[in-house]
Amino acid sequence: MHFTPTGTCHGAGVITFDLLRVPTTETVTFTTSVQPTGTPFLAVTWSFNGITNIITSTDIDVVGSGYENRITLDKTTGSLMLGNLTEKDSGKYELIIITQTGLQHHGTAELKVLKPVSNTLLISNVTEMWEFNSSAVQMSCSASGSSLSFMWFNGSSEITTSSRVQLTNGNTTLTLISVNRFDQGPFTCHAFNPVSSQSSDPISLTIIFGPEKINLTISPLQEHYDEGADVSLLCLTASGPPAFIQWFVNGGLLPHTGAELRLVNLQISQSGIYSCQAYNNRTMKNETYPIYTCPHNGPCHCNHIIK
Repeated sequence: MHFTPTGTCHGAGVITFDLLRVPTTETVTFTTSVQPTGTPFLAVTWSFNGITNIITSTDIDVVGSGYENRITLDKTTGSLMLGNLTEKDSGKYELIIITQTGLQHHGTAELKVLKPVSNTLLISNVTEMWEFNSSAVQMSCSASGSSLSFMWFNGSSEITTSSRVQLTNGNTTLTLISVNRFDQGPFTCHAFNPVSSQSSDPISLTIIFGPEKINLTISPLQEHYDEGADVSLLCLTASGPPAFIQWFVNGGLLPHTGAELRLVNLQISQSGIYSCQAYNNRTMKNETYPIYTCPHNGPCHCNHIIK
């Protein structure tokens, strides 16, 4: 990639920028505001950090050590193209142009060459935690590159510090204290510098809790049902990991498992008390919620939901 500065930010003197940040291995052009006249300059000199000669052009060109095959000088404007950039090329560049009439043009600019961000890695001391556990979750982010900064995200939301969220070590370490069910992630860290950025692969946490707040709904919701009707029962609960759902009628276990129970072509023989049970195999807890459903003229009184 070739970086040619554009815009209205002018450096000191005839160089058209004062500061430019570019990635390593790329090429940059130090453009000038000097207009070509058709008359060769008496001398053009580019130097680095006030000491090193990059090129001095008079009747002959004298190229400084380390710049061979890396530079191209526009002798009509004094602009300089510099390629194969490394971090060692960061510093102050100075241009002096002397015209045939003895007029002198001068300019300075600063170049910062940065390694692009790479190898962004996110690790966590745990990937599973009981809700409100006294232990903390600690995640660390590392990356290669120059002048790195770091941001953290839970899903698409940026993470900021709070009473139970700490960002330390230059934002490379995230500590979560007293985790709750909203701390499942996915977590990513984003490393960036002025020339590039990269996000880590995500990490998700398994937060162990529940089941709780079980909720059973019936659709369609009505006082009684005609034979032949279709009824859907839906059992939802807050649980981590997701709860195992079983269904019962009149206390007897049904073969169906899962959050939804569909009763198709309902018969009088299916009248009874339906309930779902949610079981968490990590907390070893279960919670049950009953519901009545009856066909038309069925033997039971129909209240939709009984707590």
